[in-house]
Amino acid sequence: MPLRLTPTFRAALAASDRPLAGMWVCSGNATITEVAAGSGLDWLLLDLEHSATSLESVLTQLQVAAGYPVTPVVRVPWNDPVTIKRVLDLGAQNLIVPMISTADEARAAVAATRYPPQGVRGVGSALARSARWNRVEGYLAEAAELVSLTVQIETTTGVDNAADIAAVEGVDAIFVGPSDLSASMGLLGQQSHPDVVAAVHRVFAAAKHAGTPVGVNAFDPAVAEAYIDAGADFVAVGADVALLARASEALAARFVTGRTAQRDSY
Repeated sequence: MPLRLTPTFRAALAASDRPLAGMWVCSGNATITEVAAGSGLDWLLLDLEHSATSLESVLTQLQVAAGYPVTPVVRVPWNDPVTIKRVLDLGAQNLIVPMISTADEARAAVAATRYPPQGVRGVGSALARSARWNRVEGYLAEAAELVSLTVQIETTTGVDNAADIAAVEGVDAIFVGPSDLSASMGLLGQQSHPDVVAAVHRVFAAAKHAGTPVGVNAFDPAVAEAYIDAGADFVAVGADVALLARASEALAARFVTGRTAQRDSY
């Protein structure tokens, strides 16, 4: 029986009447991915850029997430057609490509996700999970519809070119990264600085004008809510490693530091 693939992130955004909430999985751990996949969040960002996650672990993460009503989105480490090809062949339907600062860079990312003559993606559907080893009927002809591409704007140049980037055919969404953007603005580590927030809003406005969904990374709940109020269509509101770090610190503060202070007060 012919198989069908799941709806894309593009489709999820189009179908939703509210902003989609997601979280990062940077650990590369399949069990953590499965725990997060069943949490009720809308989407998971499986990160290959700032983590030890490998192609093999991404494959396993995609496999475990497939059993849950969540949309996995894989961020590749760079705008590299070889890496993009391999991640797509693993069965990733939704990609984020980081550090997109010009329309030409966005067009290159689109080309990497498309088969010739529209792009440069190598054809390996008979060998790859993407087409379930040629069990997905019509995969080659429909591949462009079965993949969604989000490009990440993270530099001042990207902000200046946001309108052109958002208008590139094949760019399904824009994701703003305030961490690298703040560094690009000479405000390293100051993601909530008014100038950084204003730059994020500029990208929002450019994307909205082009009719392109736009999202942002915001681990602080108050900041996330503010960006939602400003029109974000999707927000990454946490990360597995950050949640573990803060929760373990809270345990240490209560049961180590707190108990030590209590003992010393006797």
